[in-house]
Amino acid sequence: MSSTATPPAATRTELDPKKQFLDTYDNEYARTMRVLRAFPKDKGELRPHPKAKNARELAFMFVVEQAAAAKGITTGFDWSKPPQFPPAPESLDAIIAAYEQGHAKMMDLVRGIPAETLVSETVQFPAGPGKMADMPKMAFLWMMLCDQIHHRGQLSVYLRMSDAKVPAIYGPSLDEPWM
Repeated sequence: MSSTATPPAATRTELDPKKQFLDTYDNEYARTMRVLRAFPKDKGELRPHPKAKNARELAFMFVVEQAAAAKGITTGFDWSKPPQFPPAPESLDAIIAAYEQGHAKMMDLVRGIPAETLVSETVQFPAGPGKMADMPKMAFLWMMLCDQIHHRGQLSVYLRMSDAKVPAIYGPSLDEPWM
């Protein structure tokens, strides 16, 4: 006779929220690197609409968001001054190198912060027009990662517009079929 009862808590493996974030962050980084490496180096100025960032500026958002995530979970933000973002480097290679360095820094930074701190301490961040909110540092990290994923989706559209091959991201793509 088999039992479908849930095993006692002592025998279940609980996911560590910090490890879960780090594993996901690392996996998403690899996916983003595939998109960045697929982008044609001579198409960095592609701008699909006058209000849109060009491809180089959009790619640099990954670097900017890593820096913002690091600042949020360490020193926090000074919202009395408008945020200042550095200009994007002139080459996609420089952006990719900065993204690689930022990834290593974020992995080390998050590894070094106790899990309890990530769930108990907060980051003050805009939560809508004219609204600020305190969010747990772990929730802030997940929000920043989700925003990077959003920007990666945008950049994958730019890839198609530049006639480049779109790599598989979460499943096969037209250019990287799995079967």
